[in-house]
Amino acid sequence: MQNTQISELRKYVAADAVVNWEEDIPQSPITNLTEALQANIDYYENPEWVQGYFDHCHRDNYFKECWQAAMGSWDDKIVVDIGCGPGNLYATLGGKPRLLIGVDVSRTCLKMAKSIGYTPIQADAHQLPFISDFADIVTVNASLHHCDDMSVVLSEAARLVRPGGVLITDHDPQRSAWNWKGLGMLLYKVRVPLYKLMSLGNFMSQVEHDAMIASETHHKPGKGVTSEFYHQTLEPLGFKVKVYPHNHTVGAEVLQGNYGKADNKYRLSQFLSGINSKSLSAALSLMCIAQRQAF
Repeated sequence: MQNTQISELRKYVAADAVVNWEEDIPQSPITNLTEALQANIDYYENPEWVQGYFDHCHRDNYFKECWQAAMGSWDDKIVVDIGCGPGNLYATLGGKPRLLIGVDVSRTCLKMAKSIGYTPIQADAHQLPFISDFADIVTVNASLHHCDDMSVVLSEAARLVRPGGVLITDHDPQRSAWNWKGLGMLLYKVRVPLYKLMSLGNFMSQVEHDAMIASETHHKPGKGVTSEFYHQTLEPLGFKVKVYPHNHTVGAEVLQGNYGKADNKYRLSQFLSGINSKSLSAALSLMCIAQRQAF
C-alpha cells in the first residue's frame, strides 16, 4: 500500500487498536474465529469463486440506480465499506471518494478491492479497529446476513458515522419473504438439481455452492432481517431510519415505494409456502438508509 494511503488510514484507526502494518494489507487480528467467520474466509479466499462473485453480483443497472438514488454523490467524502468483498460496490458506482476504506475478513477479496481503488484493512466487522464519528458514509452491502451477530455489526457500522452522515445497508434477506413452509420448503431442499437442469450445465459446482451457503449465516428459511430490526438498533443511537423492501428488478423507484416483482422461482416458492408474493412482506431484500442526527 502506498505511504499516503497508510497515512490516511492511520488517522482513523483507534489508538488502542492492534493492527499489523507490516503486511501488504493491514491486519487487525480476529480474536473470535467462529464457525460463521471461518465459512466466509473459506469461500471468499477462493480466487475463482471471488472472481465469479465480482463479475456477476451487484453489478446490474437496477442495483446501480438504487444505490445512487439512496446515497447521492460520495465524491470527496470519507467512506467505509464494511464487508466490501472484492469491491463490487465501487466497481459498479464509480465516483471519487476522498478515502474509500474497504473492510473484509478475506485477503483475496481485499487484494482485488485494493487493485480498483480501495484502501483495505482486514478486520472482523463485529469489532472494528476505528475511532468513532469520522465517516461521511458507511456502507454494508449484502454483508449483515454473513455475520454471527447482525445487531452488533450494525451498531459497529453506526458508530463510525459522523453526525449528519449516513449509513446504508442493502441486499440482506427480508425474513418474511424467505419463510418457506410445506411444499415451498420441499422445493427449497431440492432446488440445486433443478437449478443445474435449468442452467444447462452452467450452474456452479456442488462444492462451490455448499461453501457459499455455509457463508450465509442468516440467509436461510425463517432467518433474515426485519424493518423492526433496523429501527430498534439504530434509532437509540441517534439515527433517522428509513427501510425499503424491494426485489431485485427495480432501481431508483425503490425509494418511492415501488418494490418490484421477484423472479418466478421465488414467487413459486412463496406461493407454495402460503406467502402472498405481491405483498410488501414478500419483497426479497431490505434497504436501510439511516442518517445520523446532528445535535
